[in-house]
Amino acid sequence: MTAIDLGLPAVTGLDLVPHTDEPQKAKDYKSDQEVRWCPGCGDYVVLNTVQSFLPTLGLKRENIVFVSGIGCSSRFPYYLNTYGMHSIHGRAPAIATGLATTRPDLSVWVVTGDGDALSIGGNHLIHALRRNVNLKILLFNNRIYGLTKGQYSPTSEPGKVTKSTPMGSLDTPFNPLSLALGAEATFVARALDSDKAGLTEVLTAAAQHRGSALVEIYQNCPIFNDGAFDVLKDADQAAERIIPLKAGQPIRFGAEGEYGVTSSGWGGLEIGKVSELGEENLIVHDPSIESTSYAFALSRLGDQHLNHTPTGIFRQVQRPTYDDQARAQVEQAREARRPDLQALLTGKDTWTVTA
Repeated sequence: MTAIDLGLPAVTGLDLVPHTDEPQKAKDYKSDQEVRWCPGCGDYVVLNTVQSFLPTLGLKRENIVFVSGIGCSSRFPYYLNTYGMHSIHGRAPAIATGLATTRPDLSVWVVTGDGDALSIGGNHLIHALRRNVNLKILLFNNRIYGLTKGQYSPTSEPGKVTKSTPMGSLDTPFNPLSLALGAEATFVARALDSDKAGLTEVLTAAAQHRGSALVEIYQNCPIFNDGAFDVLKDADQAAERIIPLKAGQPIRFGAEGEYGVTSSGWGGLEIGKVSELGEENLIVHDPSIESTSYAFALSRLGDQHLNHTPTGIFRQVQRPTYDDQARAQVEQAREARRPDLQALLTGKDTWTVTA
């Protein structure tokens, strides 16, 4: 069925969630729980950004829910003065799907890590994305298992020496954004834990998006993988490594904007100097392109060495959501003539067991 068949309203991610007229501040979203992460953990910065961002939505706190799985990032619900649930390993998207489907009056968020989401929770993640459930998924990527003390994760680079790979990892790591786009996610973005402005921008867009929104956040683990993203935060290197994506603007980067992105063969993208590529050949960023090919090509510009790392919104398109359609089907069933219970019990799909 399509959205038109079901008579679904054209709404954004927050239109069905009750708003408040009372002004809110970041302190209103701070719980009374002691924040307990390792000193220097990037989770502190992300938490502060989220607590500062939530008041801008103007929602009632009792209509916001954060669901987490297992991992350091999954302590998030304890520190927010909203409803929340610290669930089980990898299953946060499944639990959040149930909430989003039965309670359209809630803004439902999932907080997960690269191990929780991409290892034991991999299937739950990709199916939530392909179904386009109205969830906002924050994937904290520190390329390591932190809570269980430093094993390699699905995003650890090849050759990574950890407690579980003493001779170096043999695995090819996931690119979380490529994975999400392959699952037809309708909103995909990336931000750095230390970039409060950039993170706030993508969080705001994700909240307004109706459907599955995945935001990958590069997050530092100072104990087991310290400095994994330092090259993106170094004043001398960041400009030549980070590729900021701005809708409607040519994709260029560098201290003087001297580098740019253009099309290459087989639908791919390539990086070069603007003086050689020509400004007229630069790609103008458009996250609303329906096909995933363009956003996928953007996601492949980055690599494990972080030589080039696009940040911002990669894809932002509209598609009917699973939860809207499921509720519409239930309403259709209620309006239809209810079948006789006895007729159902004695219908063709029953068997008589004899001795």
